[in-house]
Amino acid sequence: MADLIDYADSPNPHLRFQAPHAHLSSVFGNDWFALKAETFARFFGTPTFLVVQTLIVGGWIAVNLLHMSRFDPYPFILLNLAFSLQAAYAAPLILLAQTRQADRDKALAEADAHHREDIALASENREMQMAELLKQNTELTELTRQLAERIETLTRDLHETLTPSKLA
Repeated sequence: MADLIDYADSPNPHLRFQAPHAHLSSVFGNDWFALKAETFARFFGTPTFLVVQTLIVGGWIAVNLLHMSRFDPYPFILLNLAFSLQAAYAAPLILLAQTRQADRDKALAEADAHHREDIALASENREMQMAELLKQNTELTELTRQLAERIETLTRDLHETLTPSKLA
């Protein structure tokens, strides 16, 4: 099993939910053969593979039809055997790659779900904190209003006390 990366201390701590699934990073495992098999399986679907195979098959047929060499005359039995051999190896590798990719997708979807749950929990905590701050702000605003009214009353009373009465 591959060593797990400690994502909690990394620049991307949000990947911490994917750490338990790091061993799934390589489709076929992490040894030399597995890495070569994965490279080979991935190569089958590339344009390079299709172009090279088309050129080889075209050359094979041309060489035999133009009688440059008669190693595989029409109906090209060796060419059919080569295709069968290629299919015999390609199909299991591709199926294995698809199965392992499905396993990886499932594991990473689970990690993403945990991450979304963590985000939802953090969001709920922030909402509760915001509600508490809003409540405190409302209370402080009310206290400020009451104090402003009290100051206004005291100022008016002081002003009336210090100002000579118009009646006198």
